[in-house]
Amino acid sequence: MSDHPVTIKAVHPPLPERLRELVASDLGSYVLAVVLIVLPLLVSGSWMFAIGVCFANAIGVLAVSFLVRYGGEVSIGHAFFAAVGAYSVAILDTRFGLSLLVSVPLALVLGVVTGVAFAWPSRKLSGIYLAVSTMALALAVPELINNTDALTGGYEGLYVSKPLIPGLPMSFQRYYVALAVLIAVVFALARFRHSRQGLTILLSKAHPAAADAFGTRQVWARCAVLGISGGIAALCGAMLAFAGSTVSPSGFTLWSSIFLLVGSVVSFYGLTLARALIGGAFLTLVPQFLSASGAWIPVFYGLALLGMILLGHYLPRLKEMMARHGGTA
Repeated sequence: MSDHPVTIKAVHPPLPERLRELVASDLGSYVLAVVLIVLPLLVSGSWMFAIGVCFANAIGVLAVSFLVRYGGEVSIGHAFFAAVGAYSVAILDTRFGLSLLVSVPLALVLGVVTGVAFAWPSRKLSGIYLAVSTMALALAVPELINNTDALTGGYEGLYVSKPLIPGLPMSFQRYYVALAVLIAVVFALARFRHSRQGLTILLSKAHPAAADAFGTRQVWARCAVLGISGGIAALCGAMLAFAGSTVSPSGFTLWSSIFLLVGSVVSFYGLTLARALIGGAFLTLVPQFLSASGAWIPVFYGLALLGMILLGHYLPRLKEMMARHGGTA
């Protein structure tokens, strides 16, 4: 046997090949982003407004999906973090005349801080107990806003009107800023998935004992997940304030949190641009399509929700059956 030391080197594909693989894997997202960029040239102003709000809701769907994917938990209180972001933008705009360049970073920081502040005392809770505790946040939001009406505007709310870029039409700014933030969040989550921190958090979720053995405490992972999720939800609220132009307590109720969870379910907890848009559309555009149905809106909405869930459940099986049938043909 040879006494020469043996070194093991990781074999990586050549850089051009890796770049081709990366582009191919994200090609659908790139095409979708280009379509969304040129879409305002093809639709009316009312649809621009609705789609801009859809982008904002898609960010909230990503926040809930991130919590499910990385923390294995469900929240029905993310409207609280969205309200933190929305009122950060609205208050700085109305009371101090500051633009999104100041208010959006502040909203992100406050969202992360409130997420961690909630995660620490609830670090021992999981499952239905954590979900119910998050519901307490959603129930408290309207009262907190109304009892600080000197700052938040109370029931009447606040109007967000300061442009990010003076001179450009506000309708285009409300659309493109929300789209830019959505794409930035999707890109950041994709990078996080392959980062050392992201892999560590996933390990803590799947194998807590193994993560502890490597020095990663589950408490740290829980606080990190809720902090990031809260920050993303705050960005959702900030974009809801800017794209929707107004904020009020009625926009951040328990039902708002439930609908964010519904959007996450119909997007199958995906963190891609297409999946997030499916969830955002289910919150924003599907009710608009059903607006002419009158009293039947809840029935048709429920059928659409059931249809999406069944599609997500059976589509992989149908693809597998078709692939098996094609292989034997």
